[in-house]
Amino acid sequence: MRATDEGGADLVQLLTPEGERVQHPDFDIDITAEELRGLYRDMVLVRRVDREANALQRKGQLGIWVPLLGQEAAQIGAGRAMRPEDMAFPSYREHGIAWTRGVKPTDLLGIFRGTDNGTWDPVATRFHPYTIVIGNQVLNATGYAMGQKFDGKVGDADGEATVCFFGDGATSQGDVHEGFVWAAVYDAPLVFFCQNNQWAISEPTERQSRLPLYQRARGYGFPGIRVDGNDVLATLAVTRWALEECRQGNGPILIEAFTYRMDAHTTSDDPSRYRLSDELELWKLKDPIERVKVHLVKQQWADQAFFESIEAEAEQIAIELRDYCVNLPDPPPGRIFSEVYAEGNPVLEAQRDEFLAYHAGFAGGEH
Repeated sequence: MRATDEGGADLVQLLTPEGERVQHPDFDIDITAEELRGLYRDMVLVRRVDREANALQRKGQLGIWVPLLGQEAAQIGAGRAMRPEDMAFPSYREHGIAWTRGVKPTDLLGIFRGTDNGTWDPVATRFHPYTIVIGNQVLNATGYAMGQKFDGKVGDADGEATVCFFGDGATSQGDVHEGFVWAAVYDAPLVFFCQNNQWAISEPTERQSRLPLYQRARGYGFPGIRVDGNDVLATLAVTRWALEECRQGNGPILIEAFTYRMDAHTTSDDPSRYRLSDELELWKLKDPIERVKVHLVKQQWADQAFFESIEAEAEQIAIELRDYCVNLPDPPPGRIFSEVYAEGNPVLEAQRDEFLAYHAGFAGGEH
């Protein structure tokens, strides 16, 4: 196993898979014991939420779930690098980013149960609703970041910035490249954060690009950098740097977080049909949570009581998530019509009335 150089010579890494702290000539971070324990807690709790939601789908309580298993460090590191005034645009796997923006895990469930489109306030949380269309959020984020630039919210240390999250598969979509072009032309304060988890559903990265993904930024005229996405410290340091550059007016920047999806693409996917178990076992040795745990123990920054307390907290969150999910009320039948347009129109209202009349014709009006 190439423990310290996986991902190439340009990979930024501060914490090895063996839990050893290493130096980097351009990126470093001062981290206290309390801060590192906080990052560990974030990752453990987010993983427990993810595993419980995955199990809920298998039990028929969710229509689908999109696992983040293995990508906790990439998301927690990037999310904790953001300031409250920064804006995040996710795809559909950013449960860890949601956690760092103050979105409750229970707020995510309605999307995957089909009862709502997400119940959080994107203005208050600075966390945009999930985007299902691959790569579409890149255009939305680019427009938002251009607005930050036009509104004069860029140019000093107090400025704002935006982070857009997408996967390696999305880089093959035209929306992503259009976003790159517009962001570059307008110097938008936008961090493009690509979580390269090695597989775009069933297609490996090498089937999509001749170059490492971070090097694509060069063709658009802005910097690209590759970070160990299983290293929460390196991800935190690199994302902080990129956000600061954007606030100062030196954006955009592309970050490729080199990580691995240890579960299926979604619960409707069977990864055993296209990848070898040996590959998964290799990446398990680079688990983002275990390396932090080992480092905490080596530094004597945490004891067994601390780890047990985090596990107990994780189990309590799982219980609350499960109870919330199974008791989610079904939306009324007219909801499908009320959430289409901001204002009604005669055609839609006629369709609604016809459907509700048909629905009421069944016994009890419940089917």
